[in-house]
Amino acid sequence: EECSRDPRPTKLFLKVICGQMSCSLLFSKKIFLSSNFSTEGEYIKMFMRGRPITMFIPSDVENYDDVRTELPPERLKLEWVYGYRGRDCRANVYLLPTGEIVYFIASVVVLFNYEERTQRHYLGHTDCGHAVICWSYHPSYGTLSLTPLQPHVRVWDSVSLSTLQIIGLGTFERGVGSLAFSKADSGIHLSVIDDSNEHMLTVWDWQKKSKIAEIKTTNEVVLVVEFHPTDANTIVTCGKSHIFFWTWSGSSLARKQGIFGKYEKPKFVQCLAFLNNGDILTGDSGGIMLIWTRSTAEPAPGKGPKGAFQITRQIKAHDGSVFTLCQMRNGTLLTGGGKDHKIILWDHDLNPERDIEVPDQYGTIRAVAEGKGEQFLVGTSRNFILRGTFNDGFQVEVQGHTDELWGLAAHPFKDLFLTCAQDRQVCLWNSVDHTLEWTRLLDEHGHCADFHPSGSVVAIGTHSGKWYALDAETRDLVAIHTDGNEQLSLMRYSVDGALLAVGSHDNFIYLYTVSDKGRKYSRYGKCTGHSSYITHLDVLIRNRSECKDIDWATYTCVLGYHVFGVWPEGSDGTDINALVRSHNRKVIALADDFCKVHLFQYPCSRPKAPSHKYSAHSSHVTNVSFMHRDSHLISTGGKDTSIMQWRLVEKTSSLAVRPLLSPARSAQRQQHVTAAFLSDYKSWVSSLYPFKFFFFFFFFFFFFCVLVCCYVDIQ
Repeated sequence: EECSRDPRPTKLFLKVICGQMSCSLLFSKKIFLSSNFSTEGEYIKMFMRGRPITMFIPSDVENYDDVRTELPPERLKLEWVYGYRGRDCRANVYLLPTGEIVYFIASVVVLFNYEERTQRHYLGHTDCGHAVICWSYHPSYGTLSLTPLQPHVRVWDSVSLSTLQIIGLGTFERGVGSLAFSKADSGIHLSVIDDSNEHMLTVWDWQKKSKIAEIKTTNEVVLVVEFHPTDANTIVTCGKSHIFFWTWSGSSLARKQGIFGKYEKPKFVQCLAFLNNGDILTGDSGGIMLIWTRSTAEPAPGKGPKGAFQITRQIKAHDGSVFTLCQMRNGTLLTGGGKDHKIILWDHDLNPERDIEVPDQYGTIRAVAEGKGEQFLVGTSRNFILRGTFNDGFQVEVQGHTDELWGLAAHPFKDLFLTCAQDRQVCLWNSVDHTLEWTRLLDEHGHCADFHPSGSVVAIGTHSGKWYALDAETRDLVAIHTDGNEQLSLMRYSVDGALLAVGSHDNFIYLYTVSDKGRKYSRYGKCTGHSSYITHLDVLIRNRSECKDIDWATYTCVLGYHVFGVWPEGSDGTDINALVRSHNRKVIALADDFCKVHLFQYPCSRPKAPSHKYSAHSSHVTNVSFMHRDSHLISTGGKDTSIMQWRLVEKTSSLAVRPLLSPARSAQRQQHVTAAFLSDYKSWVSSLYPFKFFFFFFFFFFFFCVLVCCYVDIQ
């Protein structure tokens, strides 16, 4: 490459990776590390589509044949998950008896105790693309969740986090839209609506993994399925312009369509709840709530058959849609509106008592759940989970990004890291308290970032060629510059903080001299000669004449002697999105297109090197970064918008040991376990009822034999 610059003397060493094979031969159609790999004296050749990539062996390697690459002793354990999936889901926030809020993002179901600031994680969804999209809760066993790729249902215990059952592999088409446990029979059955064209309704005995009944519902969108709480044979589904009442008997399902009659037919029936008297309450896209009551008298003309559910009352609830209904333990009702952002409390007669408005900054309401005491929980379309009361307003418990996430930078000496995304948000996170220090909204989509070595300033690159320098404490704007009009793919400060390199999709690297601890910038030059856009860049610690022995201050480039072993056989050359070496130079972390985070030994100089693989993301992993003490690794997801914080542990450490619980929380857990055990015990005793006469006869016969034996001994 060539650097056009002013005549001031300097030495500059950058290691650069470009975006296409024509630049560095890295990103080709096929890469073979076994048969197309050779050593010739002082260098190694790796062939891609017949073209060689030459990597020189460092001088300190006396015999390459003696080089070994093993699994690193360090491992990763998921410690914290930042974010919540509310933008395209509904009814996905719930308060467990343990006092934990349960919700999901990416492939992780999070159980968050907001009082103790602790998290537990259910990680049963391990395959790429397996994002949790909906669930139902079983009062005795725990939570049920499902995934859209190879759609299936998992029943798992919310106390032990163990998987109890996996249902429907190869059965559901495309995905699963809604599901529910039965209520009148202690939850032994499960109803599922899939995302096929016919939106098939299936009923399962989930403990036996057996499908009992199946039927086509409608070609229109189905949003909700629920079992009636007191009538075990009634199932209700609703969605686009319809509500259906299903009578289930054995393997058959019979449908009765809800008739709106004189009432305006809504575009969508979006939610439903059951009142204490068995009536059904629906909320629709017109802001209307309707009460459906089962008819017992002979029907009038146009009212439907005997036993059908009919509308008996209409209530105007919200401006805009009624998005969610939440039945409270005391019999009152909470409703959440879309357009008006309101949560309304309704009394037992469905008269409005109180209301509160969710501020616009949090987005529209997606989920409402009952909390502790007078509290309630709210999930929003901008991925917030709020905890609030009608008297005190709202407090943010969970928040995250709302669009694809790429930018990540760890603070050079504090337990802080920064993220930026296409939602234009820049967020500074505390990795110890797991809290958001500050956030700022940019004018452009953020894509990359780096901290100045002083830690006082952070540079952020955007999709338009503009980049910002922000004060890391106050988030105030320090400087703003524009380099080209294409996406900036990386920002990188030199070790001494005197230089900033800006890599762009216009194939150039822009260079700036930096002074005043990152607060003043002056364009120094531009590196040209690349035939494709810049993807990775590293700077060195000291100037050395031979590139093979350069001591790089950072190692993020995905090709080189020390890291080429990370490439899998059959890769298309674009599968690795990010790579980073730990500060202690022991391990390499890698983010790939297959939803995996890898941990390799460093150096990694053998083909097809082994790695520890970790699953939590449900889309491509876009970036990874070690915290300054190498105690933790941060990874970011693309489409799943999640941030995962991993703790590095030694191999000898037990990965299964959970953090110690406080006495109060332990007691809550024990109560939940005890309740589940008693429920199971009662069900077991009930199942023995038909055999009571057999047990009575057996006991009498045994007692008689004992008496006879005693009599014989006496004689």
